[in-house]
Amino acid sequence: MSGTTEPDSPERRAHVAGAEGAVLRADNLIAGYLPGVNILNGADFYCQPGELVGIIGPNGAGKSTLLKALFGLVKIHTGQVTLKGEAITNKRADQLVAQGIGFVPQTNNVFPSLTIEENLEMGCYQAPKTFQDRFDFVTDLFPTLGTRRKQRAGSLSGGERQMVAMGRALMMDPSVLLLDEPSAGLSPVMQDEVFVQTRKINQAGVSVVMVEQNARRCLQICDRGYVLDQGRSAYTGTGRSLADDPKVIELYLGTLGKQAS
Repeated sequence: MSGTTEPDSPERRAHVAGAEGAVLRADNLIAGYLPGVNILNGADFYCQPGELVGIIGPNGAGKSTLLKALFGLVKIHTGQVTLKGEAITNKRADQLVAQGIGFVPQTNNVFPSLTIEENLEMGCYQAPKTFQDRFDFVTDLFPTLGTRRKQRAGSLSGGERQMVAMGRALMMDPSVLLLDEPSAGLSPVMQDEVFVQTRKINQAGVSVVMVEQNARRCLQICDRGYVLDQGRSAYTGTGRSLADDPKVIELYLGTLGKQAS
């Protein structure tokens, strides 16, 4: 595990070394929604091929902002984002989808007036000829979406809508899937289902980056985790090492961290 990454520090050098060959990487991101008001203040991040990476931290730490910056929805003022070694900093979201990044926002992530099938069709709008193959892939992961394909998304439960949103993001065969608070607002049973399905997606060969408030469950399933604080990567390490680290428990996890250890 490492602490805050200062320029030319051992932690910074460790980030650079660990990020070699990453499918998605961010270096020293400074970004925000308004000019002169930064939410990210030098954040470093990477996800290796096949990894499930969790991002946790206190409210206002910049977790969702980091995902949106990676996906071109928040202006990056300084720093660089690369996908498979290619610079994608501040590219438009539609371009990033075509290049292999999927994104599931926390709210308003389905078209409620459309059926499940129509939502999935929208997911491959840029490549309609791939619909059947991708539909088969998604409904193999989420069989309920296939059996209920004609049901309107607006009539589904919150957990079911989350499955539709995740399925739609998978329709373009992404290399990396970004999930913003996928368990937010769900019942405990449906939260567990979302975590199970997230791991299932990862095991199907998709790298996953997940921002989560449910720190305990996130660290249980992720390969590596980041603790963001004040727009920077305060700690990083395996899910287990973060869950067991006394400083992380004291400062960020509290009783949730103790339950995870």
